[in-house]
Amino acid sequence: MEQNFTKGLRDGIPICLGYLSVSFTFGLLGVGMGLSWWQATLISLTNVTSAGQFAGLTLMMEGGALVEMVIAQFFINLRYLLMSISLTQKVDEHFRGIARWVLAMGVTDEIFAVAMSQEKPVSRRYFTGLFLTPYLGWGIGTLAGALLGEVVPDGVAEIFGIAIYGMFLAIIIPKARDSRPVLEVVLIAAILSCVIYYVPFIHLSSGLSITLCAVAAAAYGAWRHPIPAEPEDDDGEAQPEMITEEVHHA
Repeated sequence: MEQNFTKGLRDGIPICLGYLSVSFTFGLLGVGMGLSWWQATLISLTNVTSAGQFAGLTLMMEGGALVEMVIAQFFINLRYLLMSISLTQKVDEHFRGIARWVLAMGVTDEIFAVAMSQEKPVSRRYFTGLFLTPYLGWGIGTLAGALLGEVVPDGVAEIFGIAIYGMFLAIIIPKARDSRPVLEVVLIAAILSCVIYYVPFIHLSSGLSITLCAVAAAAYGAWRHPIPAEPEDDDGEAQPEMITEEVHHA
């Protein structure tokens, strides 16, 4: 069991290193927008969602309504719901109850990918270790960015400021290059975002803009490129093996 936990810690180290730069950026921006160092750090320790935190920070600084925050966070983080559903088919029989409620906070894009790539069922101890290392990196990076925000040169701060966009591009470009449906959805979202931003008479907060673009682009993708129905056996029921395989790929 101890080795299982240690393996999770070890597998989480690369994720931790990647999180340091992005969370450092969040700490810089948070303090730059008026948050104290402990407020920025507390947000990271209680959320662990890069896109959601950046969008939420902008909404707070712009005085956005609470309903805008709820809607924006729901759609930005909706993918974690789908990941969690898929992950339930990968964990072992002891990973249940309160452990799922607590460790669900650790479902991020990178942690999900590593957990799903394991050959054996994922245990509570392994997932705890896998989540703990990136979690510490996310919190420490935010704290460092918040404390060093006033001493870091403006040029360096600007470089860190575009790190989040680089991360998004690294996620989007390979998928868009290999899949035409993904490319179409990305282009629709980008075009809508530009229209909302540049058209003079459209005045929407960034959070609501993100929500509208995401929902519209996703709706187009679901309409234009629907996922084929599951194959059925002779009795008209979906085959379990195919369902499991499809969910794991998802």
